Amino acid sequence: MSDSAFFVTETPEPGIALVRLARPGSLNAMTVPMVEALRAELERLDADPECRVIVLTGEGRGFCAGLDLKAVLPEGGEAKGAVAWMRLQEAFAGLILAVRRVRQPVIAAVNGVAVGAGLGLALAADIRVAAADARFLIGAVRIGITAGECGISYHLPRLVGAGRAFEIMLTGRPVEAEEALRIGLVTQLADGPALREAALGVARQIAANSPYAVKHSKQVMWANLEAPGLEAALQLENHTQVVGLMTEDFAEAARAFAEKRSPVFRGQ
Repeated sequence: MSDSAFFVTETPEPGIALVRLARPGSLNAMTVPMVEALRAELERLDADPECRVIVLTGEGRGFCAGLDLKAVLPEGGEAKGAVAWMRLQEAFAGLILAVRRVRQPVIAAVNGVAVGAGLGLALAADIRVAAADARFLIGAVRIGITAGECGISYHLPRLVGAGRAFEIMLTGRPVEAEEALRIGLVTQLADGPALREAALGVARQIAANSPYAVKHSKQVMWANLEAPGLEAALQLENHTQVVGLMTEDFAEAARAFAEKRSPVFRGQ
């Protein structure tokens, strides 16, 4: 287990890291030091050969309420300069990139509100499950700044379609859990304590597969969302598939199939 003032990381089962944002009194709103610490933790997990899947959730009543405005608003009415604000934006953007770049699939277990940067964090995950009382909100457009932050304008239309994303982003209305499930923003809902088990259940299924297959399936999926065409997508698939066919884990899977047993993958 590892922890900081901002999060707690535990290993509930072999191969699965559960990272809980730990500022429940502020609905896990993020400060710049928290963002930097969480990014470093993701990089640490990425380098851990024993870690196969990451589950990201929040303590208390919220997943993440976004930027902690109290920590960044200028004191005494003095305005922040553009350079200072850009540094803040880049710090948050770096966290989003870290979520996408880790080799492990990331499952966001959204246990309450996911607002602004918190929504961006959830969208950057590969899979989302949510509590029945979860709410997703882009509030920026309602306070004079854009709804495009923390990768939201990139991820949201890819998940729910451009037309629906425009409507959600331009109105700034909340998306309740049932709607999130209906439009494909989350894959399942679970009540209260069952949320953790739902996320771990998905994580177990992923961790049961070969490390090579999981890592490169994630990479191929994200890369081919940006592929210029079918031919380029097929070429990438062919490359990763041929390398996979040459791994010891594939040979073990073939033996296990012939012997009618479950394969034992070793990441080789």
